[in-house]
Amino acid sequence: MTRRFTLILAALSALFLAPLAASAAPPQIMPPQAAVFSGGCFWCMEHDMKGIRGVIKVESGYTGGHVDHPTYEDVTSERSGHRESVKVTFDPSKVDYGFILSRYWKLIDPTDNGGQFCDRGESYTPAIFVANEEQRKEAEASKIEAQKQLKHGKIIVPILPLKVFWPAEEYHRDFAERNKGHYDAYRSGCGRDERLKQVWGG
Repeated sequence: MTRRFTLILAALSALFLAPLAASAAPPQIMPPQAAVFSGGCFWCMEHDMKGIRGVIKVESGYTGGHVDHPTYEDVTSERSGHRESVKVTFDPSKVDYGFILSRYWKLIDPTDNGGQFCDRGESYTPAIFVANEEQRKEAEASKIEAQKQLKHGKIIVPILPLKVFWPAEEYHRDFAERNKGHYDAYRSGCGRDERLKQVWGG
């Protein structure tokens, strides 16, 4: 085999094998991301956010206040500064933060700054808690779009820097699934779904 032929063969091998090597490279894995919201009763927020494709986990908890390791009693006393909240962990390869935001708006009455539905007080008021400037910009843009879809009223939901998210007590977690009868009666009695239809239509 001549040297020239050997060089040509090597070049052809490189030409045909390079695409195979590139296609064999493993896909880049994107780490999970998190979004934190308050929107009244965290049982309802947790239940509704779990239905989104790409959401890995939804956790009830408290954030926004000044008390460390708050309890449910601390928060509902309205002296801790915390709101009932949810932490939504999602797979960004399946759903993005913008979609999570668009879903959030339709789960709350964003015109009510005294609580949500039958639950009154600061601890039940809605807010978006952002972890960085990118989330803030997306949240601001989403708020503008949501305002256009409202049937009436003005969105008063603040966009706040995320502090520590404190998980709620174990008995609050997965409440809708573990206590279906109690949850259904509460949600119906609180008038949540009826009010959402008034605010957003449908």
